[in-house]
Amino acid sequence: MNATHKPGVGYVTIWVYLLILVAAGVAVLGAPVSKTVAVVLIFGVAVVKATLVIRHYMHVRQQPLMIYAMLTIPVLLAIAMTLALLPDIGLRP
Repeated sequence: MNATHKPGVGYVTIWVYLLILVAAGVAVLGAPVSKTVAVVLIFGVAVVKATLVIRHYMHVRQQPLMIYAMLTIPVLLAIAMTLALLPDIGLRP
């Protein structure tokens, strides 16, 4: 190992976190909450899972800050689309 190598979180640890988040997403389906709250929680868990995968498995955390700037616009568009569709998904009888 060279002197600049920083030990990070291992792949197995991230995999365990992803499994826990999958279980949390499934648990929301059985929780006694409204559809809107369930959809928001499931999307929130999905965002956290996507962030973990992008940062650790796709090695984006080792890239320059320009990568984060390029990721900002698609993330904002995805959030906007989710919020725009939320009334149709969550308020359906």
